[in-house]
Amino acid sequence: MIGQHESRPWGSWDVLDEGPGYKVKRIVVRPGQRLSYQTHEHRAELWNVVAGRATCVVDGQQVVAAVGESVRVEARQAHRITNMDVDDLVIIEVQLGSYCGEDDICRLDDDYGRVPA
Repeated sequence: MIGQHESRPWGSWDVLDEGPGYKVKRIVVRPGQRLSYQTHEHRAELWNVVAGRATCVVDGQQVVAAVGESVRVEARQAHRITNMDVDDLVIIEVQLGSYCGEDDICRLDDDYGRVPA
């Protein structure tokens, strides 16, 4: 839902736009925090770094992206975003696929003890 805001242990996200086959989020990752290592069955994601520096893992490979750079994750690829810096990391995430619901997450590892989905 456009305007939806969610707080998470690592930071927060807001839905900026959505429609059939896509969703756009603004993701803020606090310093020293990281998202769960996860996969999605029904969607790919494109992470566009707009502030800070993202240290990402995609299928076991580390990729570092600075402001103006992007990282693409295909459906079913294991992935994670980490903020190893002292300032907030801000990413504009574009989700593309047949289903972009929050329940399309399979957590493989999580620092905050959340049950794998």
